[in-house]
Amino acid sequence: MKTRLKKWAEQYGLFLLVVLLLVSGWEWVVRQGMIPSFILPAPSAIWGALLENRQLLFEEHLPATLKEVLIGFGLSVIGGLFMGVGMHFSRSLEKVLYPFLVISQTVPLIAISPIFIMWFGYSIWSKIAVTILTAFFPIVVSTYDGLKTGSLEYRELLLTMGANRWDIFNKIQLPMALPAIFSGLKLSVVYCVVGATIGEWLGASEGLGYFSRRMSGNLQADSVFASIFLLSMLGIVLFLLIGLLEKQVLKNRNRFN
Repeated sequence: MKTRLKKWAEQYGLFLLVVLLLVSGWEWVVRQGMIPSFILPAPSAIWGALLENRQLLFEEHLPATLKEVLIGFGLSVIGGLFMGVGMHFSRSLEKVLYPFLVISQTVPLIAISPIFIMWFGYSIWSKIAVTILTAFFPIVVSTYDGLKTGSLEYRELLLTMGANRWDIFNKIQLPMALPAIFSGLKLSVVYCVVGATIGEWLGASEGLGYFSRRMSGNLQADSVFASIFLLSMLGIVLFLLIGLLEKQVLKNRNRFN
């Protein structure tokens, strides 16, 4: 236990120290009146707003945003993996789909979100559509690029042993692509939080993005920062969960290889 704590302190101790210094300096600057609190509220005021609105935030808005993020991420994972694998196996499919993928990322979300609202109304699906558009690309690209990194020597060895394309994919290309795929998943799950928030900002009746927009309109900066803090924490937790899953999957892969 002591060894783990020491290792954890060595890895994150400096980061936590810097965060503590930044938060302390932030609190001091605001309390000294150098920055108006309605522009940048003190960390203590943000914490107070979080506690004051905890029932509304944790029972209504956070679950709504989390639901949008999880559904959008799940659909992005399923579609992204299938598309990445399909582009890997079919050169024609890659020529058709890859340009569309790139084009989809050149359209500003703030511009296309109203279109989703026209199509889906103010239902959850307009927010999920924005989330998928945000999160889909890194999964497809990481899967497609990762599958191309399979060792040529191993591939030739399996071919001499009579392996078919599926054997090569299952035994070499997919296992070697897993680190790249998980990198895409970690990026994607963070983008999902961003996409859901943008969708809520433009049209919603619940969610952390909706709450922050409403509080911004009321000039309640501390409540706005409280919702931003929760959004940040949500992204961090989801990122860490994907990281833990990655470690477990890669550990099992190495165990069975």
